[in-house]
Amino acid sequence: MTGAFVLVAGAVVAPVGAGAGVAGGDTEYLVLLEEGADRSQAVAAVKAAGGEVVKENANLGTLTVRAAASGFVGRVSASSAIEGAARSRPIGTVPRAEKPLSVESENGGSGKVAAGKKVVGMDPLDAQLWGLRMVRSDLARRVQPGKKAVKVGVLDSGIDARNPDIAPNFDWKLSRNFAPDIPEIDGVCEFSGCVDPVGWDDSGHGTHVAGTIGAAVNGVGVSGVAPNVTLVEIRGGQDSGYLFLGPVTDALTYAGDVGLDVVNMSFYVDPWLYNCTANPADSPEAQAEQRTIIRAMTRALNYAHRHGVTLVGSLGNNHEDLGKPRTDLSSPDFPAGTAYPRPIDNATCVDLPVEGPHVIGVSALGPSSTKADYSNYGTEQIEVSAPGGWFRDFFGTPQFRTNGNLILSTYPVNTLQANGLVDAAGELTPDGIALGAQKQCPAGVTDYTKCGYYFVLQGTSMASPHATGVAALIVSQYGKGRPGGFGMDPDKVGRILMDTAQSRACPNPPLLTYTNEGRPAEFNALCEGTRNFNGFYGHGIVDAWAAVTRR
Repeated sequence: MTGAFVLVAGAVVAPVGAGAGVAGGDTEYLVLLEEGADRSQAVAAVKAAGGEVVKENANLGTLTVRAAASGFVGRVSASSAIEGAARSRPIGTVPRAEKPLSVESENGGSGKVAAGKKVVGMDPLDAQLWGLRMVRSDLARRVQPGKKAVKVGVLDSGIDARNPDIAPNFDWKLSRNFAPDIPEIDGVCEFSGCVDPVGWDDSGHGTHVAGTIGAAVNGVGVSGVAPNVTLVEIRGGQDSGYLFLGPVTDALTYAGDVGLDVVNMSFYVDPWLYNCTANPADSPEAQAEQRTIIRAMTRALNYAHRHGVTLVGSLGNNHEDLGKPRTDLSSPDFPAGTAYPRPIDNATCVDLPVEGPHVIGVSALGPSSTKADYSNYGTEQIEVSAPGGWFRDFFGTPQFRTNGNLILSTYPVNTLQANGLVDAAGELTPDGIALGAQKQCPAGVTDYTKCGYYFVLQGTSMASPHATGVAALIVSQYGKGRPGGFGMDPDKVGRILMDTAQSRACPNPPLLTYTNEGRPAEFNALCEGTRNFNGFYGHGIVDAWAAVTRR
């Protein structure tokens, strides 16, 4: 794709020398070295297996390699210097694909948003942000709106830094893109070398997440849960919505190296919804790859945590108890059309990153505080719950199936234009209005690219950033100076986040059915646990006010 390689924190992720080999192929792999292995032996094993080393993450002990589409994993794994290998990203010709986001855009244009009353001391569209009120960010900011010294990483599809709600808090110096575009799945490259510049987002997902975390209070559009913190783009996602292993692990390593305080992860690592150590439904090569993904992600998450990063992740949108997973029908989700049924053994299969070490798992709620029908749940992995939006909330009332039940946040104008929701002149189209797009321009601004654009989505991807914002406020309130900046022990951050959450009991009866909302029995969810901790709410709904006033 490109001959340029990202230099991270003193050559943590750097190109190898010219003698790396003459092999290669049309697939990119992440090769995991054994702990303490000789690097030269590992590089020789890669070359002997038909691979070409193109990049190295020395802190994590990984090599990024290009090799043939089949056979490489088995050959290279035979070396005593190699713990394993897994496909990281495709780089050759594949059918154009885009990861489906049907849950997040379920509204389909059939709802409207009420204008609401302007809230004093907040931004014009904040009256529509029921999520801010549910987590009591509107109260918390009177005590602690966040400190610029607190840096929040958004590991996602990028961030549109042109948005006037993002621009004041965006850190251009620290932001990085670890995921070059792949034309075969992302479409035609808009920028030289197929590397989108930082501050750009063709997907919209990362910008939406970033706005919920830390959109500025500036008299325009919306504000975030922690409106004064610093936002750092650590892009690991493709325009098409996929997040592959190599970019994700590089981004997590970088987060630790540059001292980010919190990282939001609203995704799972493609192509496997669940990575299993030895699933009988998988081929031996697929089993080996998944074991490598588990080990590599474990290393990356542990590395970030050791370096002071609080890790927050979404529980996922598969409407299942993560402790009792159903048969996986969606993996592998890349290339398109290759998925097959995979019975999932909870003891040997994990959903990454949320089931990885040190990750705070977040479920999604609708505005009524009911668990959203799509949200994963279960006492095994949940820590807290947060507003994620639920289009079908409030059955039997005029609010049922309305855009007001979703999460409104910042969104890139280029993405809205590509989807026909904004025209070439920057004006909302009828479809854009129906689907919940909004626009606000700062006073005197006539260039639409400098205006704020906003859109509604739902998902655990929208819940996780609410929790991330509260975590950032906790670091702001109780953190201290440390070498290289400001910070706080992530375990302490997690304890405060959970201890101050608003406890919620299971519904009565505990089996929640979604029949009225039009869902089949598969969506029915049994809430297990006590008021203080259960599978729907975890320790409770994150509470910014309680978190910053606990002492």
